[in-house]
Amino acid sequence: MLAAMPKSDNANFFALLPAELNQLVAQWGWPSYRAGQIYQWVYQKLVANPREMLNLSKPNRQTLDERISFAVGSIARHQTSADGTQKVLIAWQEDGAMAESVIIPDGARRTACISSQVGCPVGCKFCASGLGGVKQNLSADRIVQQIFFLNKILAAAGERITNIVFMGMGEPLANYLSVIQAVRILNDPQCFNIGARRITISTVGVPLRMRELARENLQLNLAISLHAPSESLRKQLIPWAEHFALEDILDAARYYFEQTGREITLEYILLQDVNDKPEQARQLAAICKTLRANVNLIRYNEVRGLPFVRPRTESVRRFQTILRDSGVNAHVRKSRGRDIDAACGQLRRNEEIARIADPK
Repeated sequence: MLAAMPKSDNANFFALLPAELNQLVAQWGWPSYRAGQIYQWVYQKLVANPREMLNLSKPNRQTLDERISFAVGSIARHQTSADGTQKVLIAWQEDGAMAESVIIPDGARRTACISSQVGCPVGCKFCASGLGGVKQNLSADRIVQQIFFLNKILAAAGERITNIVFMGMGEPLANYLSVIQAVRILNDPQCFNIGARRITISTVGVPLRMRELARENLQLNLAISLHAPSESLRKQLIPWAEHFALEDILDAARYYFEQTGREITLEYILLQDVNDKPEQARQLAAICKTLRANVNLIRYNEVRGLPFVRPRTESVRRFQTILRDSGVNAHVRKSRGRDIDAACGQLRRNEEIARIADPK
């Protein structure tokens, strides 16, 4: 469902769908093509200052500057890994919020891993994102701004983001309305024009919202952060699992496939001697046989101060072999950016610690 049309000026540009900007432009008595010119400046030329939109008259530029906010955050930290992965920390001065985004290069593909919240409510025991809990939801404009910033970084090489995964900080389905509004903006041909099949929503599992997502008429990819094949271990690793039974999540996943025809991805972070045992692989294979799913196995990236350890190579291979021998399409995701605060939430956490130590 589209968000309600703006009722007044001073809307944030990055939260507007084309139909919403078209309505504002019409209210101002401007010709309809003006909205297209503005979108071209922002989303194609990556110019977010109305005063630099030179094919608009000076009075039009002034009106636009006065009536719509083009305010964006700033890059507080930018790190580049030896493997080409780039990690960016974006900060918003108004409230001090910070969110992480990542650029992952792979051949011609440039995948953005973006955040939906500041912090995370899920509290996975092995993750840095949830340390300190969730601070706030990111608004739709701040979600979209992440891609704007990443495209500005890539522009020097003549590149743009081609794929998006909501696998950064936060639980996307706990910030549902903002995430869906951002997805529609990212997907729109006049905006970033990123196909829905190139956008993945990763969730720990919120059945009601998963079913709602299935009815959005979007061909999005759905990934479930499973991380354990049994209810008991899952509750130990993911405190939020107390709220939603595993079988309810799997039922919602089956519903998603029925409605969209999109196969589900099960994300499984392997933790040494915790969830990487052969019996657990067999349990996971049994789950996979109940729905149309593939499995992404992820080697754990260590977080300072947490007791979990990256799995042994032989354990990872054995786990994958058991899944494949059971007919499961299982892949081991390549580790990226391990030399630059690789774990999700680490860059923000380190920046917060640094700011506390030196408030200047």
